[in-house]
Amino acid sequence: MLAALLGAIIGAVLALTGAGGGILAVPLLVFGLGLSMVQAAPVGLLAVGLAASVGAVLGLKQGTVRYRAAGFVAGIGILVAPLGLQLAQRIPNAPLALAFSLVLIHACIRILRNSHRALRSGAQPPRPQASPCVLNPAKGRLRWSLPCARALAFTGAASGMLSGLLGVGGGFVLIPALTRYTDLEAKSILATSLAVIALVSTGGVGSAVLAGVMYWEVALPFAAGAVVGLILARRIAHKLAGPRLQQAFAIVGLCAAVMLGVGVMS
Repeated sequence: MLAALLGAIIGAVLALTGAGGGILAVPLLVFGLGLSMVQAAPVGLLAVGLAASVGAVLGLKQGTVRYRAAGFVAGIGILVAPLGLQLAQRIPNAPLALAFSLVLIHACIRILRNSHRALRSGAQPPRPQASPCVLNPAKGRLRWSLPCARALAFTGAASGMLSGLLGVGGGFVLIPALTRYTDLEAKSILATSLAVIALVSTGGVGSAVLAGVMYWEVALPFAAGAVVGLILARRIAHKLAGPRLQQAFAIVGLCAAVMLGVGVMS
């Protein structure tokens, strides 16, 4: 029951704050259920991947997922994810937890900056004048070029490594990268990111199952709770989502990161 409840919290956070909200899954599993980083990472990845799949399917129905770009990025990520998983199994729990806390701090500080900018001026983060991946308005597809493929491949590799190593979906990497490298609209960036997370998580979870490190007793109720939480929270997301909620999420994330870091260093 506790695992399902914690999973529902992660699902709700994903629905309210976007694709990067799943980064709190691992700290919740560590603090709430006492799992080690190696145990928590694949469990969190399974839950985030299933919840992201729901959002990706809805995005496909709405036509906002750039499925070719998502498939390319996810393909690279799936190839790299097992390398991250193997590396995680060779790193002691304390350094791995410390690395996760640093990544979480970085992600939360960026969220705080963007939400502060939105509250102050109502503006979104600045985008580069020329993106390597540009949408063809006539066909509604991205124009593929070598710079575009290189940028998306780097994004996929980073997402896959973080997924395997730390058990995160990679939304906090995907959304800034797609914002920087493409000229897609915000809703398309979010939907495409969810599709990538769903696919990359599948590869990471498969690698964890084959390696025998999936803690099914916790993973199944936690993942089920995440999906239910996401579906329920989507009904009120349009009323609650905004810069203030992003700030609250970032503050909670910073607290979790500090607690995780202090816990492994003490």
